[in-house]
Amino acid sequence: MTQPRLLFVCVENSCRSQMAEAFARMLAGDGVEAASGGSQPSGVVNPRAIESMAELGYDLGAHRSEGLDAIPPGGFDAVVTMGCGDACPHVPARRREDWQVRDPKDLPAEEFRAVRDDIRRRVAALLGDLGVAPGPEATGPGEPAGT
Repeated sequence: MTQPRLLFVCVENSCRSQMAEAFARMLAGDGVEAASGGSQPSGVVNPRAIESMAELGYDLGAHRSEGLDAIPPGGFDAVVTMGCGDACPHVPARRREDWQVRDPKDLPAEEFRAVRDDIRRRVAALLGDLGVAPGPEATGPGEPAGT
């Protein structure tokens, strides 16, 4: 079986979509091909997102904020838009979801973490729906594998 291809899209590709891509990689390991992009990329990954993901042991600082034109060609098994509405162009996918996730960039630290954790739960549910087994890195601090 081939790896499911997932794409997470938000406007700037600096925060929400970056965290979602990271969680897909963390939770599924090699069991998924994950990417993210922005309809109007900022060119920078949000430092608060980098810090927030570092708390969970993931180096988001290695990521780059990119536009959808930088996404590898081909169809996706799932495309998830995150708050970009009509600004997100159509990308071919077998499954499309629009997650109403608050942009956390200007939120206090605890609310930022709550958005991060919400994204983690949503990514885990999506992976489960797609039949992707948790990878070896699926355990977060204080959490059992596969949550």
